[in-house]
Amino acid sequence: MIVTQSLTKRYPRVTALDRLTVDITPGVTGLVGANGAGKSTLIKILLGLSPATEGDARVLGLDVATEGPAIRERVGYMPEHDCLPPDVSATEFVVHMARMSGLPPTAARERTADTLRHVGLYEERYRPMGGYSTGMKQRVKLAQALVHDPRLVLLDEPTNGLDPVGRDHMLDLIRRVHTDFGISVLVTSHLLGELERTCDHVVVVDGGRLLRSSSTSDFTQATAALAVEVTDTDAHPDGGAALLAALTTAGIAARPASAEGGLPGAGHVLLVEVAGEETYDLVRDAVADLGLGLVRMEQRQHHIAEVFQQHDSDTKGGSGHAG
Repeated sequence: MIVTQSLTKRYPRVTALDRLTVDITPGVTGLVGANGAGKSTLIKILLGLSPATEGDARVLGLDVATEGPAIRERVGYMPEHDCLPPDVSATEFVVHMARMSGLPPTAARERTADTLRHVGLYEERYRPMGGYSTGMKQRVKLAQALVHDPRLVLLDEPTNGLDPVGRDHMLDLIRRVHTDFGISVLVTSHLLGELERTCDHVVVVDGGRLLRSSSTSDFTQATAALAVEVTDTDAHPDGGAALLAALTTAGIAARPASAEGGLPGAGHVLLVEVAGEETYDLVRDAVADLGLGLVRMEQRQHHIAEVFQQHDSDTKGGSGHAG
């Protein structure tokens, strides 16, 4: 779908992309990085709207430097910022965008009705968009990106400004874009958890450089560490500390999950090194002997956030530059 080779974009005071080489295959791909990491710059280059300083890129086999209009015919784009005319209805706007993409009038109206129904805006489609909520506006932006039946859509921070329920609905819609219609998706976000649950593949960038590109399952694969969560009791007001002491006495290597950062339940969760099948029995017996409640005992998974933590650790450790 997308291939970049040593793609670089320099501005007078900052390098937005720094020799970025990545290959994005069909499916739902997340492009994750903090604000200023180069995500929006990359999308503009991929659409042929901004020239690269060095390197090259191809989208659907087309050269971004010379075939921008052909790329934009085949690709849908949902911009990050609010760009909807307030005095126009969703139907009028999406029909207009469909016509701009080359659809004849009748086909544009039919596709608009179908697309607005798909994103959940069918009942409100004739209302002026100035009265729409943030969630409704995001759905209109998604609809106009899909209306011309592209092979690929680029979604720039599609959950921005949404409450948790709105984010869930938007993420479900993004997933269905691929599963229901076979359209590949590149979605940017600075919220790591969103990409873990939505994407097949994740590309991590920081400061315009590629940190990692791999399948989501590779990021979140189970490790040899066992996550054990327990409840407190009157006898042991800090159940995690009591269990840690008991396991250490039994010769089992364990540490508080709070040291890992970002794990739910940190403080009551221990990470236990699995030496063999007997480790499970020993942990279970230790919890029972202390009279604690066992909430969960499972192989823990990596979180995408740990890529950034490891990168920061490596950088501070004396390498002096990004890997």
